Amino acid sequence: MSPDPETLRRSAEDYTAAWCSMDAGRVAAHFAADGSLAINGGPPAVGRDAITATAQGFYTALPDMQVYMDDLVIDGDRIEYHWTFTGTNTGPGGTGNAVRMVGYEEWTIDAEGLIAASSGHFDAAEYARQLEHGV
Repeated sequence: MSPDPETLRRSAEDYTAAWCSMDAGRVAAHFAADGSLAINGGPPAVGRDAITATAQGFYTALPDMQVYMDDLVIDGDRIEYHWTFTGTNTGPGGTGNAVRMVGYEEWTIDAEGLIAASSGHFDAAEYARQLEHGV
């Protein structure tokens, strides 16, 4: 059974703030200890250490990254967290170009209200294009 919509919305707002904090461990703390984060169908990062490393990868590439919650869609047990992120690719080997991506994560929430599994989706080809050429 999923938490109530108000609790889910607060959790999603806290998750957004965690991403904006540039503290990868704070992002991972929103996941269950054995939670997972998969991006665009790739192999999942499993466990908080792996999720921390995944978030850190974005921070390294985009040191000014900001995340905005666009919507939280709740339909029974189906939960989608819709977001936009912006940043400038000024990390090591970066292009200096700005990016602006929209996407969403499909969440499974555990009994403690943490993310047990997240499947993230965004247009990887468009992300690569923006890294090379900018928004």
